[in-house]
Amino acid sequence: MLKRLVIMTVGKTHSGKSTFAKELEQQLHDSIAIDQDNHAEFVNTYYKTLRTKQGPNNLKFAITRTIVDYAVNHTDVHLILCNSNRGRQGRIETLRQFHMQGFTSILVNFDIPDCILKERIATSQRLKTIFRTASGFEEVLSRQQAETNKGDVKSPTEDEADYLFVINDNNEVLSIIRKIIDISQSLRDVDFGPLA
Repeated sequence: MLKRLVIMTVGKTHSGKSTFAKELEQQLHDSIAIDQDNHAEFVNTYYKTLRTKQGPNNLKFAITRTIVDYAVNHTDVHLILCNSNRGRQGRIETLRQFHMQGFTSILVNFDIPDCILKERIATSQRLKTIFRTASGFEEVLSRQQAETNKGDVKSPTEDEADYLFVINDNNEVLSIIRKIIDISQSLRDVDFGPLA
């Protein structure tokens, strides 16, 4: 039986989640990065009239869920969930579903100082076609800062996943990727016995 990984990124806008996910996808054999920003851009480009004006972006979430379900049920790939994932309860519920399906879970928390995020936003070339209600990345960061200050979001803790890595500086990215690859190798070396 093949043991698979689900790697979930956590962090504010411009913390490096997408760059990390793309790099990990390149280096971790048989993996797929699933980035909700791509789904938001798709909806905003082709299905703008179907978006809800307020509340959750249900169409974006439905697209993501369909892609994740397909990857889980019809492939053997490791999943890299590249979203902000800042809500503890949502992380726990999502990872519990993967645990029930036999996945080993990894959380990668990007804890980059806000001053660095502001600098990155100021020079960002990222398209703003992912937005539904925000005017730009500055507003997204302001909202995220407010959520943190009010205590609405919590940093991941070790009890949420099988492994937790924290990135405080993007110089740590390659070493974390190496550790994740080592974990995937160790899972391949384990004999799970014949399938029933």
